[in-house]
Amino acid sequence: MNPAGTTLVIGATGTTGSRTVAQLTAAGHHVKAASRRATPVAGTEPVPFDWYDPATHAAALDGVDRVYLIPPLGDSDPAAIMLPFLHQARTAGVHRAVLLSSSAIPEGGPAVGKVHQALPELFDQWAVLRPSWFMQNFTGTHAHAQSIRDEGIIWTATEGGRVGFVDAEDIAAVAVRALTDEHAPNTDLVLTGPEALSHDDIAAIITEATGRVVVHRRLSYEQMRDRLTTQVPVEFAAMLAGMDRAIAEGAEDRITDTVQRLTGRPPHTFRALVEREMRCDS
Repeated sequence: MNPAGTTLVIGATGTTGSRTVAQLTAAGHHVKAASRRATPVAGTEPVPFDWYDPATHAAALDGVDRVYLIPPLGDSDPAAIMLPFLHQARTAGVHRAVLLSSSAIPEGGPAVGKVHQALPELFDQWAVLRPSWFMQNFTGTHAHAQSIRDEGIIWTATEGGRVGFVDAEDIAAVAVRALTDEHAPNTDLVLTGPEALSHDDIAAIITEATGRVVVHRRLSYEQMRDRLTTQVPVEFAAMLAGMDRAIAEGAEDRITDTVQRLTGRPPHTFRALVEREMRCDS
């Protein structure tokens, strides 16, 4: 890896952004850590950044040659905000962009899929990370983690569908490679963990590893959509419930070798993550 150059990490305090920042700085790379409040992050240059405040964009891009892009959360049409910024980034001298998307959203698909489609035309060096669902959804601030803590229940419309859940630490490790390797992959990379698990499996592993009983409750698409509508905008709730339905139909039942191939080590298991991040409440 070449430590020369400056990387702008958008969403530097988020689930993958914070881990990407930590791994970049540990490897000696110069990082501008962008967040709404310009939160100080050890070893970085903190900068204020808000997708919806273009006045923050120029300063964030100043002196940057590569960028890690976390789309605005909860926006069903992020391209409207992101594409003008990406044109500005190219003009400002950014030559490499790594976009966080989702395994559930293909190039040209809805939401961030439109940004994925535009990236190769904007930058000579690029990569799109399309991770499966995060393992941290069950341990962090996600609604699943909250319902586990509050009720001991995981609510989904996934039925018995399986997912190759992936550790955010592994996503960050791939992001670092995509941002810093001499040769950019110029491709989209589907990231998974080492095994495909149903939400019933997830509940069983948490129960076994922590000693606290956790169960999976199955909802219909409509029930899940309505439940999510109390937390996010209606259009986004419908999209998320639709992703659950796709899982039920087998859309995420796969594993890939991307983490192993790009980092040289196997991806972390969900059990290992639970033992690392969760504590028994009983």
